[in-house]
Formats: sequence, C-alpha cells, structure tokens
Amino acid sequence: MNAVALAAESVPERHYTHHEGRGPTPHRSNPAVIHRELTTLDIRPGHKVAEYGTGSGLSGALLAELVGRTGSVTSLDIDAFLVRWANLIHHERGVDNVRCHTADGTGGFAKGAPYDRMVAWCTPPLLPKAWVDQIAGGGLIVAPLPIAAVPNMTVVAKIRVNDGEPGVEAVFTGGYIEATASPKGDLDLPGRWVDWENRAPAPSWISIAWRGDDDPLHTGARTALGRLLNAAHTEPYHGPEVDWPSWRTFAAVLGDHRLTMAGLRPDLWSIGHTTATTAAVIQQDGTILADRPDSPSLAILHGWLKQWEEVKRPAPETCNAALVRAGGDEGPEGWHLRLSR
Repeated sequence: MNAVALAAESVPERHYTHHEGRGPTPHRSNPAVIHRELTTLDIRPGHKVAEYGTGSGLSGALLAELVGRTGSVTSLDIDAFLVRWANLIHHERGVDNVRCHTADGTGGFAKGAPYDRMVAWCTPPLLPKAWVDQIAGGGLIVAPLPIAAVPNMTVVAKIRVNDGEPGVEAVFTGGYIEATASPKGDLDLPGRWVDWENRAPAPSWISIAWRGDDDPLHTGARTALGRLLNAAHTEPYHGPEVDWPSWRTFAAVLGDHRLTMAGLRPDLWSIGHTTATTAAVIQQDGTILADRPDSPSLAILHGWLKQWEEVKRPAPETCNAALVRAGGDEGPEGWHLRLSR
C-alpha cells in the first residue's frame, strides 16, 4: 500500500465532503483522482506544500497526513465560505499543520515560500510565474493546464522546476474547474473563454479560438452559435463511441486557428470548426451538427476525425509536451503548455 492510500485510511473522507454543519460541497474532486495526483506529487515527511483549491478540505487533510508533524500545508481558495469551513473541520480533528487562506491562487502565497511541492485542483489560464518563483529548486508542481485557448481543453501536468525553469516530466488525462477571480456560481458554464452566451430560451454558449478576429459585438461568435443551435444538417458519427478525452486532446494538438467548443445544452459539450459563415461540431454523444450538408467546416471536421482514427485515438499521455514562455503584451507572465505528436 502506497503512502497516499495509508494516509486515506486516517482521513474521514465523508466528514469533509458531506460535513453535517456545512452540508455537501459541489466544489470537490473525485477522491480517486486526488489520490492519483498526490501519488504523482511524491510527498515526503517534512515537506512544505502549497495547494490551490481548498474545496471540501479533504485534499488538504491528506496532504497534512503525508507531510507529517514536521511538514506544513498552505491551502488557498477564492471562496471564503469554503476556506472558513475547511479551517474549522481541520481544527475539529486536531489537524494543526494545514492552514487555509482566502486568496486568488494564481498569485501563489509568497509568505509561505519556498515550497517543496505544489498541487492545483483548479485550472489557471497558464502555468503562473508566481508558482515557479515560489517553489524550491528541484520541486514538483502537479496541476491541470490548458492546451488550447478554449474551455475544457486540459491535461494534468507533472512539472519539475530547476534553476527557475519549469520542465514537463509527464502529462495525464484530466482537468478541474477553472481558476476564477471570484467564486464560481454556475458550474455548467465555463469560467473562462466564453465568447457568447445565451440564457433564453435555454442556456447555450460558444468559445472560438479565433476571437482575436471577431468584432467588439462578438458577431462571429453569435453567428456561429446560432448556426449550430439551428443546424440544418445532422448526422451520426460512424466510428466507434467517441473517446472524449482523446478527441479533445487531438483537436487541441492540431493547433487549428478555427478550433471551437460549444455547449448547446448544459450537459452536452461539442468540439469542431467554425468561421463567420460556417460551423460544424461533434457532440459528446457522437452527433455531428453543421450549418448545411456541404459546409466547408463540416468537410474540415470530417478530415480531423479521419486523422484521429488513423493515428488510433492517441491518449494524452502519448503526446510530447512543452512549456512556452508567455507574458508582456500577451497577458500574465508564465508558461503555456502545448502538446504535439
């Protein structure tokens, strides 16, 4: 039995996820995935660990058990309600080597630095420079990162920092809620990169990687979403059942400027190709939608799907990963994660 499994035996999971005083929290990750990330993090007794995304407090309790009495855990969350309750639950159990703070985790927490390990349960827009600056040499970061500038295109990356430079050691299938500047209320709507959203007559949204070509009124995004909601052509995907993690990663790896993700229903996401005049996507259930049978976007989508099948639906773990420095006029400082084959 590994160290994380042993720690889990000492931490009452349901006491954190369904505390009778606070009630169940929707802001929590699957315990099996938490165990995977913590195993990847290779935590040792005495380590100083920072976690981004306090959630129910369960992951912080596991970390506190792993670092032992000589280690410490700093936990950050943008939601003060979750932070207050996590601190109280830890206190109730006599856990005094973890402390939760209300803060935007993308800025890290310099007061407790340097850290030996960092783990994130929320997805920043890129690997923040603050995280790299605040980790000790040789330290590990395990975090979900976007692989394209549209929602839900993420992998979990294991990153080693040496001499202030981060390097990717491995990537895994996975992703978590977007890191946002305020608590996220609508869990069905992405917290970032939504270019147009409808709330009536029913919720729907679209994210276009070509947003830089759109006008201030988001005419292109609005038009593309309208074409998909009123698709004149539908067809089933004739391949096997869609492997969504593989497909979304492959679509991101293509690096096409016209990549698009949409939520035409709250519980059904889709990925495809759009322009200001054409649109085509494949949904998670395998249904293909297009503005017309001879749509140029539909032809491109068919080509993408053919390429995906030809390379045998690769898993994210088989891709090559690299961090590309960003900052200056491009936005916040840090590194974008990009995958290739």
